[in-house]
Amino acid sequence: METLGVLFMVIVAPLMIIFHYTTKWKQSKTLTSEDEKILTELWDSAERIESRIQNIERILDVETPDWRAR
Repeated sequence: METLGVLFMVIVAPLMIIFHYTTKWKQSKTLTSEDEKILTELWDSAERIESRIQNIERILDVETPDWRAR
């Protein structure tokens, strides 16, 4: 159950932020330099989070092989 909360905070929340700024960008049709900086930071953060999740899943696969079935 805890894993679901962590996965939400690690995957869903950053994606919601990215989608929010993408929507704002589409509405304004132009990005300020600050917007570009924020999007770059969010993208980098999402890539780091994805890498961490993959590492956590590899560790869980070794330590608790049936964790995905729970």
